[in-house]
Amino acid sequence: MLKRAFVAPDPGRLRLRLRHATRAVLGIGLAVIVCGLAGHSLVGAVTGGLAALLALFTVTDPTVRGQAVTTALLPVVGLPVLALAAVLHDVPVARDLAFLAVMGAGVYARRWGPRGHSLGVFAFMAFFITQFLHTLPGQLPELYAAVLLSLLAASAVRFGLWCYERRLPAAPVLAPAAARGLARATTRQAVQAMVGGALALLAGQFLSGERWYWAVGATWWVFVNTTSRGETLVRSFRRVLGTVAGIPVGLLVIAPLHGSALPSAVLVALGVFGIFYTAAVSYTWMMFSVTVLAGTLYGLLGVLDPALLALRLVETGAGALGATVAVLLVLPVTTHATTDAWIQRALRCVHACTAEATARLAGSPTADPAPRVAELEALLGRVRLSLGPLVHPLSPFRARRARAGQVLALLDVCVREVRGLASVAADPEASHDARLAAACWRVEASVETLTSRVRRYRAAAAVEGALAPVHVAEPALAHLHSLERALAELAAPLHSSPRSPLVGA
Repeated sequence: MLKRAFVAPDPGRLRLRLRHATRAVLGIGLAVIVCGLAGHSLVGAVTGGLAALLALFTVTDPTVRGQAVTTALLPVVGLPVLALAAVLHDVPVARDLAFLAVMGAGVYARRWGPRGHSLGVFAFMAFFITQFLHTLPGQLPELYAAVLLSLLAASAVRFGLWCYERRLPAAPVLAPAAARGLARATTRQAVQAMVGGALALLAGQFLSGERWYWAVGATWWVFVNTTSRGETLVRSFRRVLGTVAGIPVGLLVIAPLHGSALPSAVLVALGVFGIFYTAAVSYTWMMFSVTVLAGTLYGLLGVLDPALLALRLVETGAGALGATVAVLLVLPVTTHATTDAWIQRALRCVHACTAEATARLAGSPTADPAPRVAELEALLGRVRLSLGPLVHPLSPFRARRARAGQVLALLDVCVREVRGLASVAADPEASHDARLAAACWRVEASVETLTSRVRRYRAAAAVEGALAPVHVAEPALAHLHSLERALAELAAPLHSSPRSPLVGA
């Protein structure tokens, strides 16, 4: 029974998420303890804990060595920004302009992949934390020491005590499509983030001259990990929903504690665990955890009350509204264009996986479909995220929602069958069969037809014509037959007009 629990397939990656969240609690807890032993104040401990959280949460390079390099670079960008924000604390106009510039640069840095993303987030949050804690230049030496100590503590846990990534295959990196100038999504989003941040900043300062930064922070986190107008709108909604869900915990659980150390520490640990455990599956629940964590920190600082929680909710709404206005009116990146690009890449990856499997079955010693399968699974995750706005329950476009759901279901079938085909091809007992090669060629032809710019009926006819009776007695042929059928069924939803109802719906 224990073997089944810990060795059996884990398609939802529940065990990995559990390890990820537990390690985060250990790493951040150790960072805070080290800061306390070094004699740092509560402000220093909070700053150090946030630095450790960001290092463990945002650093996602595909290799352990890359993760270590990125972690080492975090203070290189974070400490100067921390100093800049502290120096400008009493110069509101310059501070606000610098905050927006850091925000735009942080989004723009995504073009350099996971490392650029991590450094951009860390720089923004370094500016944010100075507003949260009202940092002054005289506090910088303590905060610098707290950040460095906390990063070392978090690294000791991540790369020393519990580096489970060493036993995992390197995750594929999905590079964005090449483009120049305003045609590039990161450039457009950087402009959108600065415009949305400016709107949020104005609204936030109108609501509160002291807590205005919550609105800017809400706008920033709405833009993180989104690439289209629809994704940003859905994320805005979920951010507000998660905040609303977390407010009662602040009122009923955190406020009565009056900053008591032990129960507050337990709530901080639960908040951190919730952030890391739910981030991959539910932004709403992650925001619930963030709200609990923020409320507990305010309780420790002695400023938590119902009015503050209500203000945070309103500021979050203002930030989400700023992001919404920006993505709708400023250089919008449409959901359809983004989704189409990711689906095309996923289908081409199906083609590449099948070609590798064919070569492996034909006896090629160098062919290996496994890396392509990992890339395909990552691409499916990106397609799922991109289609999220279309399949959202509140989407008013029923036909598009049905079409998007059909596309996701069929792509799931494609991934499952390609994975099965790769496992068969990896079997040293597998031998070349002419029927396998013929079926693989038909799959490749089907993909080429789907990714061409032809209309629905021509595409459907071409794909259906590519199908031929396949003997499914052998596992590889069974996988190929199911893959062919799924590709044939994809023709209708992919090549019909985005505004027309599904065929047969």
